[in-house]
Amino acid sequence: MSNRPEPILPPTYLGILGGGQLGRMFTHAAQDMGFNVCVLDPDPQSPAGAVAQKHIQADYQDEKALAEMAKLCVAVSTEFENVPAQALDRLASLGVYVAPASEAVSITQNRVAEKKFLATWKDVAGIGPAPHWVIEHVQDIEHVPADLFPGILKTARMGYDGKGQETVKDVEQLKQAWDRFGHVPCVLEKKLPLAYEVSALVARGSDDEVKVYPLAENRHTNGILHLSMVPAPSIDDATEKKILEAASAIIRCLEYVGVLCIEFFILKDGSVVSNEIAPRPHNSGHHTMDSCVTSQFEQQVRAMARLPLGDVSLLSPVTMLNILGDVWLNDQAKANAGNPAWDKVLKDGKAKLHLYGKAEPKLGRKMAHINFLGADTNATLKQAMAACDVLGIEK
Repeated sequence: MSNRPEPILPPTYLGILGGGQLGRMFTHAAQDMGFNVCVLDPDPQSPAGAVAQKHIQADYQDEKALAEMAKLCVAVSTEFENVPAQALDRLASLGVYVAPASEAVSITQNRVAEKKFLATWKDVAGIGPAPHWVIEHVQDIEHVPADLFPGILKTARMGYDGKGQETVKDVEQLKQAWDRFGHVPCVLEKKLPLAYEVSALVARGSDDEVKVYPLAENRHTNGILHLSMVPAPSIDDATEKKILEAASAIIRCLEYVGVLCIEFFILKDGSVVSNEIAPRPHNSGHHTMDSCVTSQFEQQVRAMARLPLGDVSLLSPVTMLNILGDVWLNDQAKANAGNPAWDKVLKDGKAKLHLYGKAEPKLGRKMAHINFLGADTNATLKQAMAACDVLGIEK
């Protein structure tokens, strides 16, 4: 006899807190399965709100808006980690099935709590966080172990895409950086000899079923994800197995229902540390829209609707290339009416373009991604590099 809770079936309304590109791609996946979608987002030009059946334009803690969402939606999820946990709690109190629950999201919203969680469960997961020190008061700086320098100071909250982070070489630089951050709680992480980074995209159902996607190897530019390659070209089988098992253990320890991403650092000596947890589908998982049996967004729908999780098998090697607003602003990439020359990129018949419907391109703003499918990772990476040449993207 199955212990799976009663499923939520279409055409029920599902809700999503946040209306950016992740919410938009979730909405499309849910609609493909026959669900209706309600988006709560204050932005009148919300990319997800533009395609959902219902867009409630309000603050995430607006009581009237949450009540309206609860009346319409049977289940709600979130598309970004900084959604107020109180909003999730309020929806749950109104009888909505909230996945993931606020307790799990709260841990991943705060680097202090996240590091403590990863350290606590190190023995279970088999992989722990980098050496670090929590700084909440000026006295904490006086007791920082000397071997943590050089280090990276990260704000406990609201840091992403390289923001809220600064490299420090000694105590004096640490004090200056903490001053610049406004004395908010921070974590100082030891700067480690990084060989490469991988991300593990993992999903858990309400019945404890867990699925882990093939690892993606990531490259960054200016702190923002540049591209992800799957299968990860640098990793060996034993290390990959260890990380997949760690990801499965971590999501269970969090009691997390839904899709999340865990970043891992592989060091030059071959050892592995866990970096950060994103409680949502992830940029490095966008390749799944074309490369896997089940996309990360369909998986998010399945998890929150208490449906069986989908197969995560890789159908094709892939390289996912991020497209930032910079592309619209450089002369090399422009074609008709100032738009990027998508026609030149799409001459490669295995290139899959996904635009996010954002109204205005800005430097560093994520506007789209392209998935390049091919026979192996080298072939897909070569395709991505050719697209960079066309679009004027720094390699």
